[in-house]
Amino acid sequence: LQVDLWQPSSPIHIVEGAVADVRVPQNTTRSLLPYLQQANIQYTILISDLQQAIENQTGGRSHRNRRSLSGYNYEVYHSLEEIEDWMHYLNRTYSDLVHMFSVGKSYEGRPLYVLKLGKRSRPYKKAVWIDCGIHAREWIGPAFCQWFVKEALQTYQTDPDMRKMLTQLYFYIMPVFNVDGYHFSWTNDRFWRKTRSKNMRFHCHGVDANRNWKVKWCDEGASLHPCDDTYCGPFPESEPEVKAVAHFLRKHRKQIKAYLSFHAYAQMLLYPYSYKYATIPNFNCVESAAYNAVNALQSAYGVRYRYGPASSTLYVSSGSSMDWAYKNGIPYAFAFELRDTGHFGFLLPEMLIKPTCTETMLAVKNITLHLLKKCH
Repeated sequence: LQVDLWQPSSPIHIVEGAVADVRVPQNTTRSLLPYLQQANIQYTILISDLQQAIENQTGGRSHRNRRSLSGYNYEVYHSLEEIEDWMHYLNRTYSDLVHMFSVGKSYEGRPLYVLKLGKRSRPYKKAVWIDCGIHAREWIGPAFCQWFVKEALQTYQTDPDMRKMLTQLYFYIMPVFNVDGYHFSWTNDRFWRKTRSKNMRFHCHGVDANRNWKVKWCDEGASLHPCDDTYCGPFPESEPEVKAVAHFLRKHRKQIKAYLSFHAYAQMLLYPYSYKYATIPNFNCVESAAYNAVNALQSAYGVRYRYGPASSTLYVSSGSSMDWAYKNGIPYAFAFELRDTGHFGFLLPEMLIKPTCTETMLAVKNITLHLLKKCH
């Protein structure tokens, strides 16, 4: 039986009494369901026609005016091309607050764009790094990165908190980390997760860009098999995307005080460590930041996020960007797992983009303002 595991990401994390979400081809259901009944495993069909759900999301898009960026719609999902056009537009239109640059090229040769957001108020400022879309199919991530930029630019004049953030800090925002994979998820396979690098020995593409970092690389929670979704790659930073971002973060490690990475789905706010059950040295600061952020998020629509060390809150995984950032001297490293908890999974409907981004925005502002307060 070939199934695509949505949650958890690797079969080793499937344990008795826990829930697993799987996607199966239509013709497999006939053999799978009797098998589950026989094994006395309870199941619920969450989405009965996945193809239809996908088409509802990406079909009928040609009527959208692609060029009108002033009326850019933040409540729909955008293709890579649209997101890049939008970044260029902001770079031209808000040159006082936005600076766009590239940290390198992807495996397929696409530029890896980052937006530097903030007032050029003084020569040296602390910074916050935000990336979205490490895993291609988690579309709500890039949607949030765009939302964050929109909110920053739209409320800078009117919201004293936002003004303070953009005056005292820089934000490096990478709306789509895994550009090749994201593009592929729009054109070929909506549920693609990895990068698109080729493997010579196996006819499999891609590496899990969140298992490819040089921190306890390819240990627990990562796979050595190139065809697996959690394949760690042939060596750490084998993926040009990971290598480029790691290089940038290393170069600016003294300036960058927080690393925030956006994933889906689970409704969690995670902090290090991912690769082991151990308490980080600045646990009290990070834990109180997480606690406050989760409460701020909940204040919008009552959605309660679980929070804690990634290893015990979600599962153990090695080679993650968050652990790497923390190990490289960035004191606040967080990974968000956005909505939902599995009803829609990776196919979060567009009508939920706004509430998801609105509540997440509160959490991110909370963490950022916490940084400025200095925790001892």
